[in-house]
Amino acid sequence: MKDRTGENPSNLYKITFMQNPFKLMMKRIRLISCIFLCATALMGCKTKNDNTSDKKVSKPNIIIYLTDDMGYGDLGCYGNPITNTPAIDKFASEGVLLTDCHSAGTVCSPSRAGLLTGRHPYRSGIYYLQGYKGAHLRDSETTIAEMLKSGGYETAFMGKWHLSRLERSEKVKEPDPGDQGFDYWFASTHNAYEGPKNFTKFIRNGQAVGEVDGWYCDVITEEATDWLTNKRDKNKPFLLIVSTHEPHAPLSPPEEYSNAYNNKAVDSLEHSIKYGGVDRPEYDISQNKKEYYGTISQLDNAFANLMKTVDQENLKDNTMVIFTSDNGPEHPVNLEESKGEWEAPTRDYCFGTPGNFRGMKRYPYEGGHRVPGIVRYPGKIPAGTTSSELVVATDFLTTISELAQVNVPSGVNLDGTNAFPAFLGQKTERNKPYLWIFPTHEDTYFRMPHMALRYNHYTLLGWLPEKSENETLMEWMKTSVPAKFELYDLSNDAEQSNDLASSKPKIVDILKPLMLEQWIEIRDEGPIWENMN
Repeated sequence: MKDRTGENPSNLYKITFMQNPFKLMMKRIRLISCIFLCATALMGCKTKNDNTSDKKVSKPNIIIYLTDDMGYGDLGCYGNPITNTPAIDKFASEGVLLTDCHSAGTVCSPSRAGLLTGRHPYRSGIYYLQGYKGAHLRDSETTIAEMLKSGGYETAFMGKWHLSRLERSEKVKEPDPGDQGFDYWFASTHNAYEGPKNFTKFIRNGQAVGEVDGWYCDVITEEATDWLTNKRDKNKPFLLIVSTHEPHAPLSPPEEYSNAYNNKAVDSLEHSIKYGGVDRPEYDISQNKKEYYGTISQLDNAFANLMKTVDQENLKDNTMVIFTSDNGPEHPVNLEESKGEWEAPTRDYCFGTPGNFRGMKRYPYEGGHRVPGIVRYPGKIPAGTTSSELVVATDFLTTISELAQVNVPSGVNLDGTNAFPAFLGQKTERNKPYLWIFPTHEDTYFRMPHMALRYNHYTLLGWLPEKSENETLMEWMKTSVPAKFELYDLSNDAEQSNDLASSKPKIVDILKPLMLEQWIEIRDEGPIWENMN
């Protein structure tokens, strides 16, 4: 019997009773292995002169291209009326464009930790940015690179790391990409805060490089090209992650890109762009928009150059390429955030958009974590398709483990599922809903929801109770559970403006326990860094 909301409550409960897909997978693998062994024994009389043989299935190469602070609505293929992104648009026409793709978190370090480990970043203690209270990705975590190395893959990382301090000293010796499974790496601890041109803080395989000539995204693309062409073992499958600084602030693309957006047509179109309902400065920053749009075009060109190398190396047909972003778009500092106590002028160049969705970077609202997601795998993923199925960056590890025929890490709580069916526009099975959690920091906790749980087309938002003055931020977060809730139907309310909590209380009553269960489990697994340092 359906209730007055039109939803069948028993269907909403099914997520708690669904068999674990990973256990099912292992059972199937054991059954297939048993059948294979029996068949092999029966075929023991086969002679050497028999010309029939099993064709070896080659493992796919994997490339993940991770941009920084790119909004869901920043690309032409996602409907942006201003930006010119022909290479990425063409890439989308060759694979599947995901319209419900999400980062693992709502800010840099948490998102990256979730992508690499397949685990919610709070489980790893990445509550905010790397370095906050001593936070970093510990060596005890198993990354996608370590998983693939166990299956014979060669691995490389290029660009922004933001999961540990790479500049080692006697006092600081945190795991670097090499310790986390990458055979070759060319990276920076943070963003290019002094500007993306002629960056001075790249480290290659543990050795400082010094100043490089060129812009961040172009330099790491050249490094990736050199690795693909000259340095990797071409007899092995590979994992390559390219992680850009752009379009994170500060921004200063070559003038050939920014000047293309310095005209009245762009001025007019920019008035139609939405910024997630987040307040923007009252003073005029419109002269800066050409720098943001120019950076998007520069990124498009850098990505085009990498894909050109893939083609030249004859890698296209056996390489799955994932293009995505680490979180929603950044917004200029406003009075709600700063309380008039600080400024960040470089953020006045931020004109990224979440499209029609509410919220921006840091916010658990949809715009804070719904991001571009495009996947190309010729012959396996039909070209020119669109998928509206939910995909989260924590799914990448499990998905790739299936394709690479390697086991996922054992003995740990994983939060992803095999999303390859979603790449084909098919339903995926999840044994639990995903929970996006706010970044625990003094500039965030008082101005946004603290978590969002997704179930089908509904999203439930939760707020922790107000923090008392005598509690530290970590004490408050580690002891609190959501006390206030809002419910939204994303199928007809992308801007999350119509709270359904009072009109659909039965849905809220069903989803609240799922949120509380997930929150408490994730919260309690994460370490308290102050007790470890």
